[in-house]
Amino acid sequence: MCHASVPEHCARRPAAIQRVALGAAVCLHTPPPMPKMKSHSGSKKRFKKTATGKLRGHAAYSSHILEKKSPKRKRKMRKPAEISPQDSKRVNHLLAGRKGA
Repeated sequence: MCHASVPEHCARRPAAIQRVALGAAVCLHTPPPMPKMKSHSGSKKRFKKTATGKLRGHAAYSSHILEKKSPKRKRKMRKPAEISPQDSKRVNHLLAGRKGA
């Protein structure tokens, strides 16, 4: 929106200027700025970005049917797993470009 007294690009078009209660001219041709993207709340809780920009999350298949899985396999699932490059694009979009989580 234009907040000048009479915007240059609307000076020739008086119909494009709308007077507001305080007397400031508002241009109707300039679109308002886009709203900020919100982070997906579920993704914020599940994924973290490292300092180098990689994505980390919990390992899959680690919550149930653990009897048949070997202790070594279960131990490895405790550590955060790196998100694959195929999924990282989607997760980055859900995190909406957050720097650190």
